[in-house]
Amino acid sequence: MRTLRILLEKEFRQIFRDPSILRIIFLMPIVQLIVMPLAADYEVKNVKLCIVDFDHSSYSQKLVNKITSTDYFQLVDYTDSYDKALKYVENDEADLVLQIPSSFEKQIVKEDKSTLFMSLNAINGAKANLGGSYLRSIISDFNREVRLEWLQLPKLNPQPTIQVTSLNWFNPTMNYQIFMVPGILVILVTMVGAFLSALNIVKEKEVGTIEQINVTPIKKYQFILGKLIPFWVLGLMILTVGTIISWLIYGIVPVGSLSTIFIFAAIYLLAVLGMGLLVSTFANTQQQAMLLSFFIMMIFILLGGLYTSIDSMPEWAQTFTKFNPVAYFIEVMRMVVLKGSSLNDIKTHLTVVFLMAIVLNSFAVWNYKKRS
Repeated sequence: MRTLRILLEKEFRQIFRDPSILRIIFLMPIVQLIVMPLAADYEVKNVKLCIVDFDHSSYSQKLVNKITSTDYFQLVDYTDSYDKALKYVENDEADLVLQIPSSFEKQIVKEDKSTLFMSLNAINGAKANLGGSYLRSIISDFNREVRLEWLQLPKLNPQPTIQVTSLNWFNPTMNYQIFMVPGILVILVTMVGAFLSALNIVKEKEVGTIEQINVTPIKKYQFILGKLIPFWVLGLMILTVGTIISWLIYGIVPVGSLSTIFIFAAIYLLAVLGMGLLVSTFANTQQQAMLLSFFIMMIFILLGGLYTSIDSMPEWAQTFTKFNPVAYFIEVMRMVVLKGSSLNDIKTHLTVVFLMAIVLNSFAVWNYKKRS
């Protein structure tokens, strides 16, 4: 224990006497946690829409008014030329084109049906997809309103209509910040922990101090623990600071217990830091360690479920996420913050990440070679 205590004292002294590391540890996550949730918005607004109206009837006017009265669409032009509308799309001045046929009102009144045509600018696939969904939803609403209006006329046979109401469990107002901020906090804790631990042993190699340590009777597991524990403590401090910022700026208070989050984070950090230390045992320079860590972290983050639902990923990617600790922590954060899950609810996640921590740290200790 005395050897480990001396190693820890050395590591903490090295960390706190370097102002650049302190800025990376504390200032960078704080700035990113304040800025990123404000920009990372799933909601799409101001979709540029061009309407081609060949009908100019009262019903087509009602439909146009209903669409343009929302905040989702910005009307670029209201025209009777489809070619002109297509020019807007080609010049990237319009995201959507809605074409209303010349017999729109007549078909609705006499044939009880009509067909509308939408053209979507799919260069930005997400915006086109969401814009199209919004437009279809508004048209469905318009269709329902027309049918309800007709039901009041006795000469028509009333037909059954289905009205759908929905309730958003755990996030009633669909506030994307409550959904995103916990995930972004996980990413920040992961990046700081993995990068700094990956660079730590390599830095000793570059400055030559590793040779001095190697000639001492320090055991390999003591050396790895001496490198791991300081960043484990700092990782939990970053999580604490991030939780406070989430509460102060975004008003996010976990429904579940904070202790559940921190217990999982304590085990999760062992896995992430073990991975960083394992990378540092393979790399010979800080550039190698940084690039290798960046490569691994990018894969873990993109397949972690923060930006894309894991259920919508291909089957091979869903299989990969079972070995991705980031995916487990993001899911646990959302479960605890939004649903109020307890330790019993996340016991599977805890077990898997704990096993990852044992494997990664054991591999890091095994792979660390004491060379003279």
